[in-house]
Order: sequence, then C-alpha cells, then structure tokens
Amino acid sequence: MRVHIATDHAGMELSSHLIRHLSANGYEVIDHGPTHYDPDDDYPAFCVNAARAVVADQHAGVPALGIVLGGSGNGEQIAANKVVGARAALAWNLDTARLARQHNDANLVAVGGRQHTIEEAAQIIDAFLSEPFSKEIRHLRRIAKIAEYESTGFIAD
Repeated sequence: MRVHIATDHAGMELSSHLIRHLSANGYEVIDHGPTHYDPDDDYPAFCVNAARAVVADQHAGVPALGIVLGGSGNGEQIAANKVVGARAALAWNLDTARLARQHNDANLVAVGGRQHTIEEAAQIIDAFLSEPFSKEIRHLRRIAKIAEYESTGFIAD
C-alpha cells in the first residue's frame, strides 16, 4: 500500500520516524514535505498535496492512504478535507483511528505530533492503516451523502 505523508514543523520528528517505520513494514511512503525545518512554515500546501495524491491514487485503483501531521492535527485535517474526495479524520487514540476506517472509510488520518509520544502516535497510525472499512450499508449511505454534497452543494435528509 502507498502512504502519502505531510507535516509542518511541529510534526517533523514524528514524520521522520513514521517514514522509516512504515517503510520497514512494507509500505511505499511518499513524503509531501516539508524537506527541512522552518518554524514559520505553512502546513496547508503540504497537507493538500498529500490529500490530492491519495485521492488521485485511489481513483486510479492504487491502494493508498494518507497521514497529515502537525502540532494538534486540527488544521492539517481541515486543509486535507478541502480536497474533494478526501476524508481526513483526526485520531487521538486507537479507537478513533480504527473507527475512522471502519465507519467513515477515512482515507487520511490527522495526528497531533505535540499530543503524543512518538510511540503512541505510531500505534495510532498503525491502527488506522491496518483497519479495513466495514462496508456496512449504513456507513456506505452516509459516505455517499457526503460525496453528494461535495459534488452538488445539496444534501438529502
């Protein structure tokens, strides 16, 4: 599976660790930056580029998920979710990571690098990447409504 990863300065150490960790576990990791530490960097472009790559890969039939990192993960999740077809979920423990995949078929996970130890964050990421989508009808229906709103600006009750 291909994994797209992006961060800002607050997640650089975690991102470096995850790139090594995931590569060692057989994932093809694509780093969307940044390439060097800059305390004044702006995360939106990095996260949007990672989300665009995940969506493009999935549309091309390439198994892919994404990771966006920052201090809290909040802004990074918001940025990634501006990409049509991206479903980025903020995960702060193993349950939220697993449920993001099981119920929401989230294709990106946001994690706050300042909220967890590197080991805890890696466990959250591992849980997200290894959890399959349940494909239950109720979840499919809800995701379809979100996608419909993305494309039409309207949502059914």
